[in-house]
Amino acid sequence: MKSSRTLGLLMIAPAAIMIVLFFLLPVVLTAVFSMTNMTTATGISGGVYQIAPNSLITLKSSMPDIAAEISEPRYAIDEAGLKAVEGLGLAPDIAAELRAKHAGEVFPTRRDAERMIKNLAERPSTRDVKQISEQFNRSVVNTRFDSREQLFSSLDTLGLKLTPEQKETVATATYTGWTWTTDNFARIATSPDMARVLFNTALYVALVLALFNVGYALLLAIWTHYMPPTPASIFRGIWLLPRITPVVIYVMLWKWLAWDTGFISVLMGKLGYAPKNYLLDTAYHAWLFVVLINGFIGASMGMLVFSSAMKAIPKSQFHASEVDGASRWQQIRYIILPQMRWPILFVTCYQTLSLLASFNEILLATNGGPGNATEVWALAAYHTALRNYAGNLEYGLGAAMALVLVVIGVALSLVYLRVFNYGTLVAKPLIED
Repeated sequence: MKSSRTLGLLMIAPAAIMIVLFFLLPVVLTAVFSMTNMTTATGISGGVYQIAPNSLITLKSSMPDIAAEISEPRYAIDEAGLKAVEGLGLAPDIAAELRAKHAGEVFPTRRDAERMIKNLAERPSTRDVKQISEQFNRSVVNTRFDSREQLFSSLDTLGLKLTPEQKETVATATYTGWTWTTDNFARIATSPDMARVLFNTALYVALVLALFNVGYALLLAIWTHYMPPTPASIFRGIWLLPRITPVVIYVMLWKWLAWDTGFISVLMGKLGYAPKNYLLDTAYHAWLFVVLINGFIGASMGMLVFSSAMKAIPKSQFHASEVDGASRWQQIRYIILPQMRWPILFVTCYQTLSLLASFNEILLATNGGPGNATEVWALAAYHTALRNYAGNLEYGLGAAMALVLVVIGVALSLVYLRVFNYGTLVAKPLIED
């Protein structure tokens, strides 16, 4: 008994590993990334502290005085500057007097530093004064610091004394790495663009699912069910072509059909219409082609599932109904459809999740155009996290959008189980009670 249990665990181990690596782990990592502000600018590793122009703009809105002081250079009499002065070839007493009397002093402006240098015992010339002062020019702008301690130590050296609250504000504004945040979900909830994308997604899923993946697929299955076996097999094989054709070639065929040099334009040209790109000229045409492109692919799978389920219905039920004088419509209504609840539930759930996550066909056909009219949620998440025109890829926001898609998919699956009364579908047959 123990050996058989061990053998069972060994047999299921590869499948369990695959589920963890390719399903659970990506979902967990998506949830983790969604709680960050990771972008191309921040990178995916730890960042540094840098007072860059954009961080100064941020600081000006909350601490204008401190931002002005940080942005201006200061003149600090330090050892590095003193050694540089010694290397200028000037009178040696100049560096010695600066070290003895002014080491560690910080001057807020160049004028103050040069006034001090002019009062040295050696009385350097105006040209030498400017040379000497330049050696003590210190600024933290665009300087990279590996830690907060290095940043604030440099600010202290320049005479910028900050309170703990001010330090926290400066650190937040100057940090170039990612941080933990829930702002991604706030942006999703408040952005009108996200609302438009959500509406597009709901429209896309509803149309393709109802018209093709379930509706037309069920119709095809019923048609072929009443056809002779050989023509039915040929017909099903033809409808499998959109699914087995590589998606790039498949979409290119649709583009050839709709382009301004394609079949539709050539045909309409015979009727006196000017050629145009019917795929992208209006949002309505774009949606028509998006639904057709994805619908023909999805209908083939539903057709196979429904056809297989219909073949499992005992033929005796059809023979008995024919003896009783039932028409084809009555057979469909009272024999086929009542026994198709489970296949319809499976196809509806599976195809809903597939449509929510798929965007390849839309990406290749319209890329969300024209004017983002066909931008669905999965495509928007791809554009946000992996490819956009702005160049700054927002990994955290894209992960948050993907996580929302997971939640929507789970919620819709639970709704389907409720609508189809899943409990009765898996209940024991009454004859066994």
